[in-house]
Amino acid sequence: MSGAATAQARVPTPRAEPTDLKLEVVVIPVSDVDRALAFYGGLGWRLDADFRVREDFRAVQMTPPGSPCSIHFGKGISAATPGSAQGMYLVVDDLEAARTDLIARGAAVSEPFHFESIGGPPVPGIDPNHGSYSSHATFKDPDGNAWLLQEVGTRLPGRGLSNDVKTLVELLRETEERHGPYERDAPKHHWSEWYAGYMIARERGKTPDDAAAYAASRIAATVNPQPTT
Repeated sequence: MSGAATAQARVPTPRAEPTDLKLEVVVIPVSDVDRALAFYGGLGWRLDADFRVREDFRAVQMTPPGSPCSIHFGKGISAATPGSAQGMYLVVDDLEAARTDLIARGAAVSEPFHFESIGGPPVPGIDPNHGSYSSHATFKDPDGNAWLLQEVGTRLPGRGLSNDVKTLVELLRETEERHGPYERDAPKHHWSEWYAGYMIARERGKTPDDAAAYAASRIAATVNPQPTT
């Protein structure tokens, strides 16, 4: 058997559900670390780490408010040209409020604009209907790295849920309603186990029915664990 055939024979079978791959960090190239730190700090971004290892290496991590993904910048961590990071999206639930806050914090935010069709030209102003994904504004950091604000109220099916208090309250109420019918005939379990499975599945874009089935399968696996070999 050839080497190529052997390698092919060793390819594992993929799991039924793909492995979680959570986007954790985006690296942005800057020319002046302290200036970038002051700019993003002024916007209210959380400083997570500032490692000064040596004169030619420094790594800073900062996180936008409410974001699960952070940014890295510093010395010796990127060969890209400072200011070359473009089109990075920051999702907000109220574009005008976000724009007003960022301007007050020192960002030069553009006038809002929206799109009336996919691929169409930008139209001045916020979408009159406040349609999700339609309204935008832009700003840049001191090096020219460009950020795009995008207003999102309701996400497209399968795209998970927005990370805000209103959405979380609605999800908790939905979870409670879905758990009630299941609990009547379910094996003994703590409600938090079912809630956690359901809410995680919904956040990953599952429908309510699929999320309920996933939560039930988690309880079943706990009550009747599969033997290990």
